[in-house]
Amino acid sequence: MLDQVLFWAGSILLIAGGVFDLLASIGLLRFPNFYVRLHAATIGAIYGAFMPLIGVSLLALSIQDFPAKYMFAGGAFVTGLIILIVAPIGSHVLAYAAHKSKSVKWEPVVDHLEEDSK
Repeated sequence: MLDQVLFWAGSILLIAGGVFDLLASIGLLRFPNFYVRLHAATIGAIYGAFMPLIGVSLLALSIQDFPAKYMFAGGAFVTGLIILIVAPIGSHVLAYAAHKSKSVKWEPVVDHLEEDSK
C-alpha cells in the first residue's frame, strides 16, 4: 500500500515538474524584459528540477527489488535540495550584476537599489 502511494506521489511530482518546465519556457519567450525572464528561468530551475528529483526519489523508494534504492533516493533528494538553495542565489547574483553594469535597458518606476547606493 505504501509503495503505491510513493509511486503515485512520485509520478505526480514528475508530471508537475514537466508542466513547470513548459510554463517556464513559455515565460522565457513571452515576458518583456531581462528581469522578468530571469524570474521565469528561476521558476523553471526550481520547480522544474526540484519537483522531478523529489519524484524520482519517491519512485526509487517505491521499487521493492531495487538493492540501491536508498542510495539512489538519497542522491536525488540531496541534489534537489542543492538546486533549491543554489538557483535563487544564482538568479539574484545575475540580476544584481545586470543592474550594476547597466547592461539591461528598462524604465524603472522606483529604483531602491540605486537610491541605497548613493
